[in-house]
Amino acid sequence: MAEESRPLALTMGDPAGIGPEITAGAWRSLHESSLRFAVLGDAALIARSGVPVREIDTIGQTADVFAHAVPVLPIPLAAPAIAGEPDSRNAGAITTSIARAVELARNGQAGAVVTNPISKIVLKKAGFAYPGHTEYLAALCNVPGREVMMLACPELRVVPITIHVGLRRALDELTTEGIMTATRTTHAALIRDFGIAAPRIAMAGLNPHAGEDGSMGTEEQTIIIPAMKTLRAEGMDITGPWPPDTMFTPPARARYDVAMCMYHDQALIPLKTIDMANGVNTTLGLPIIRTSPDHGTAFDIAGRGVADPASLVAALDMARQMAQHRNQT
Repeated sequence: MAEESRPLALTMGDPAGIGPEITAGAWRSLHESSLRFAVLGDAALIARSGVPVREIDTIGQTADVFAHAVPVLPIPLAAPAIAGEPDSRNAGAITTSIARAVELARNGQAGAVVTNPISKIVLKKAGFAYPGHTEYLAALCNVPGREVMMLACPELRVVPITIHVGLRRALDELTTEGIMTATRTTHAALIRDFGIAAPRIAMAGLNPHAGEDGSMGTEEQTIIIPAMKTLRAEGMDITGPWPPDTMFTPPARARYDVAMCMYHDQALIPLKTIDMANGVNTTLGLPIIRTSPDHGTAFDIAGRGVADPASLVAALDMARQMAQHRNQT
């Protein structure tokens, strides 16, 4: 079976968050389309949103069920899920859902993994040893340290070089080698998974005005530009360092396919400002395809029936498109 025709494996996320609601909403939007997904989670939880649900034994049964009901590979919860009231007793079910989804993708039964939002705090209270989804997925795929987080919407793609660390620590961890590694992974993924034959990469500066020739900081000269020179010598189309305050305007965005950013918020603030509703988080550098909505668990609105499934729908659609491109290369 071609990879893009395999069903997608959708994790449960935190059962007290908006995951169950947006899952139901995504099914309503997609059940008459050619896209198919199966949920690894609690069937009764999804049924609360008023959609038909059917438990299945294998993900291969998804195609026969999806048009009529949400297919669910059951994973029991350790404690009742109450919307808006996260419970660390369910941490095991949350991580089991992720691990099983990865296993389905790695053994070829699922075309990709799409993850519903989790709460790092809830999992950490239960002893979860990873900063977030991205690092856990890399560990499950036996490629720790090779993961790269990309955020994407129709108008912008961004990659933060440093991710889930405090800003002071991010500055300490920013290195020439780290920039080169993340950029190489991103360049390869844009070709393989996004169908961009010759990616145009914009490198953000770290300091105001990209350092203003060293008068506002020297990291551009000592860390960023050396990485760019090496990558250009490898044949990559890289421009910059760009002043971070102007590189996300519409005319600037038209000049590149991805912006490599130096720290978490430098990348995520423009992406979420431009189009949070359709933003997608995807992990590059894995042997599988993984996407996720670009928002959190939203415990404050969980259970109220107002959560917007648009970002999850976008994540599911991007996963399918990436699978199609990967199958063609």
